[in-house]
Amino acid sequence: MSRGPSVVVHRDKQLLADAAAARLVTAIVDAQASRGEADIVLTGGSMGSAILAALGASGARDAVDWRRLNLWWGDERFLPAGDPDRNETQAREALLDTVPLDPARVHAIPGPDGADGADLDAAAARYAGQLAAAAGSGRGVPAFDVVMLGVGPDAHVASLFPEHAALHERERSVVGVRGAPKPPPTRISLTFPALCAARDVWFLVSGADKASAVGLALSGAGEMQAPAAGVHGTRSTTWLLDREAATHVPKQLIRPASP
Repeated sequence: MSRGPSVVVHRDKQLLADAAAARLVTAIVDAQASRGEADIVLTGGSMGSAILAALGASGARDAVDWRRLNLWWGDERFLPAGDPDRNETQAREALLDTVPLDPARVHAIPGPDGADGADLDAAAARYAGQLAAAAGSGRGVPAFDVVMLGVGPDAHVASLFPEHAALHERERSVVGVRGAPKPPPTRISLTFPALCAARDVWFLVSGADKASAVGLALSGAGEMQAPAAGVHGTRSTTWLLDREAATHVPKQLIRPASP
């Protein structure tokens, strides 16, 4: 049973990225040691790329068995493969194209150039099928070892935006999102039930422009107002912040980090 969230604050974005990369190596290695493989859900944005780049620059990268790593994404912009605005493209540039991953274990979310063309809902259903096939035993999604999430200035996570219809989805693991309030308006996102299947959820947030959203999510706001408040791990939920993003966090939640 997951306990309440914990918050760790690092001095700046680079230290946050380095610390998160070290945590990620440990999580992957532990999962691979215990069950032979690891399932990680990646996040996009500058923070997601910074963590992958930090991992690539670390000597600890050699501890990971990259061939036994399953990678997923929490959401994706509905754009063709290789588009620079896709989370997958950014992750590949930051790290994935430089390590010996098994291509069959890298589960990119389909774009309009995929098998379903411009049919957003069919593409979302296809990704849900991949998740279910990997989960087995009648489960909708794998029990992810770690789900990493950024948080927007409006407290959105993945492509689940405040007051948006996708927040109400409780049956499907993946939904097509239309009318997103930031470009592009068409996206595919994991839903609350899928994200909350993770053993550990990490929120990774830097910058003063995110401070209000972080404070809102950690101060009792509902998930419709602050979607970040609606995601938690089955084992733990950890907010990894830099100092600028942490200025509105209730002090009793903060754990000390390295200076």
